[in-house]
Amino acid sequence: MTPSDALADAFPAAFLPPAPPVPAAAPGILAQLRLFRRNVPATWPRRAYEDAVYQRPFLGRRSLLLNDPAAIRHVLVEATERYRRTPATLRVLGPLLGQGLVLSEGAAWRLQRRTLAPAFAPRAVALLLPHIHAATEDVLGALDARAPVDLLGVTQGLALEIAGRSMVSLGMARWRGRLRTLLDAYGRHAGVHLPDILLPPAVPTPWDLPRRRIGRRWMALVAEIVAARQAEPRADGPRDLLDLVLAARDPETGRAFSPAEVRDQVATLLLAGHETTALALFWCCVLLAQAPGWQDRVAAEAGAAEQPVTRAVIEEAIRLYPPAFTLARLAIEADEVPGARLRRGDVVLIAPWVLHRHRRLWQAPEAFDPRRFLPGAPAPERFAYLPFGAGPRVCIGAQFAMAEAMIALAGLVRRWRVALVTDRPVLPVAVTTTQPDHRPLFRLIPR
Repeated sequence: MTPSDALADAFPAAFLPPAPPVPAAAPGILAQLRLFRRNVPATWPRRAYEDAVYQRPFLGRRSLLLNDPAAIRHVLVEATERYRRTPATLRVLGPLLGQGLVLSEGAAWRLQRRTLAPAFAPRAVALLLPHIHAATEDVLGALDARAPVDLLGVTQGLALEIAGRSMVSLGMARWRGRLRTLLDAYGRHAGVHLPDILLPPAVPTPWDLPRRRIGRRWMALVAEIVAARQAEPRADGPRDLLDLVLAARDPETGRAFSPAEVRDQVATLLLAGHETTALALFWCCVLLAQAPGWQDRVAAEAGAAEQPVTRAVIEEAIRLYPPAFTLARLAIEADEVPGARLRRGDVVLIAPWVLHRHRRLWQAPEAFDPRRFLPGAPAPERFAYLPFGAGPRVCIGAQFAMAEAMIALAGLVRRWRVALVTDRPVLPVAVTTTQPDHRPLFRLIPR
């Protein structure tokens, strides 16, 4: 995993960003349940970053955290039919994502995946690049950098604008406030509580009530956006993802998506397509503010046809701070992976947060070192680096997300040198996504 000596000499050195302490031992069950509502990674002790399979009992069943790439490949690629989403995952994400691509299972998922796949092919992503460039220019061009700036809010607004224009060819100004208000409100109810784990999904818990209430408002707002777009004059060819979704047909049956399915797909793509990218951009800014040498390298290649440093910085940022920090699966039958025999009912975790910092898989895993991903550096071991998942359920929008992040980060750093206002460490906390523990302010210094 070590970059070559030539790369090490040619580029800035690595540095160690602040990180929350790793507990020496696993917290007790009551402490774990509290941390599930505040910061899930704080439940993983030092052994989790050292063992190939880290096991512990959890509420009468076993929880197994897999760090062996062969075991991860087995669960995500070779034996997917033996695993499904956990009830807690469905409770927490279902109200916002409906039965879209992320949460659907079995035949419904296969239908959606093969129907949507053409919409995310390279040719389709190329169709969306003008939306990304235009939204980036508009949002950054309107940014007032004379006072300290909340870059988390900026990246959320920018990613939402890009998602909206790419999805429905509409600016998000009239909906942005309501969308973010609903998502922020939902985040306050997203933590997992004991009844969420113990009760079947059909039995509501007290925390399901606000989730469902906010979820209904979210879905109604998504339907409003879709209706506004469909009221626009028709175009000769596809303009955006909604056109591609509406035109999509199951290649085997010719079936199109129903209006409810279109709404759920748009809700899924709108949420997943902006929240994770916004966080990736935010963490890039946090890291580059502390690594000015790398920031200058990104600025120097902005506008070039090839931008290997910008890509490497983003890939290293989402290694350290993967927005989707964990994948949870429930074993629905007995199975065997390298290092463990699984029983029906076991909870299987694959946590990019741990995997990307594992001491057996990475050299200096806590360091920010984009040289790992530069051309000429040894590639990470397959299934040791999973910012977009893997296997049949790998993120369908990964290529779009990387293009968006590169355009947006280059656009920002080309205009301004990014610096943190205070020395207070920005630490990650994760419940559903990897968020900062506070919203730091940045100075944007014109270049």
